[in-house]
Amino acid sequence: MANQHKEKLRGIRGVDEALWTDFDHAAKAAGSDRSKVTRELWEWFVGRPGAELPERPASSEEKAA
Repeated sequence: MANQHKEKLRGIRGVDEALWTDFDHAAKAAGSDRSKVTRELWEWFVGRPGAELPERPASSEEKAA
């Protein structure tokens, strides 16, 4: 099991359970996954050529409007 961690990484990284869950749901709603969205954010943040912010699903307020 090469991809198993003995502790939850989100706890180590300071991301609370609610944020982790919301991020997972938002990534799936955008047709993606957490890893892909995170990688795209990092590439955009460091200014890689051609990098763009990942697609974000509409919030509940935006859907209601």
